[in-house]
Amino acid sequence: MAKFFGILGDEDTTTDSPQLSRNNIQLGVNYKRFSKEPVLGKNIVIRSNSIIYNDVVIGDDFKTGHNVVIREKTNIGNDVLIGTNTVIEGECVIGNNVSIQSNVYIPRNTIIEDNVFIGPCACFTNDRYPIRVDYKLKGPRIRKGASIGANTTFLSNLEIGEGAMVAAGAVVTRSVPPFYLAIGTPAKIKPLAASLRVKNII
Repeated sequence: MAKFFGILGDEDTTTDSPQLSRNNIQLGVNYKRFSKEPVLGKNIVIRSNSIIYNDVVIGDDFKTGHNVVIREKTNIGNDVLIGTNTVIEGECVIGNNVSIQSNVYIPRNTIIEDNVFIGPCACFTNDRYPIRVDYKLKGPRIRKGASIGANTTFLSNLEIGEGAMVAAGAVVTRSVPPFYLAIGTPAKIKPLAASLRVKNII
């Protein structure tokens, strides 16, 4: 049975806690036979109407907004924020000190490294030819220290390089090199200004 600390202020909370039921939190959705309860670290805050599937591992100091969905076989590090209405479709890896804002869609097979910021309403994809061609699903890889602006859209199988930035509203159709800026629709790739070649403050 999953056991964790600090959900909505309660300590020593388990999956059969009345606190979970009261807030419509589903912790440990059994998506297949023999799947395992999620493993959660300390100082967790999971807000109402959120759903976490089995075979999920989450580190310490994790926080969600409301209505968050985290699907199976996802691994999340320490000090991670997942905003309201965000969906993580499963089989994803998310590093430490990551901030994902509200209404973000993260498809299967996505890798997000440490110290990444993702603004609200960012949409990542993993299927280059939706339902037309048999294509192996390939989500994005977002390297450490990258910053993603609000209302951005990404085609499948892209890499956003270390320290790169993606401007709000950009439609990214190709990978972004380290410490470059993607801006516009479709996004143009430009060297990042020297003043922005610094670490994220998250």
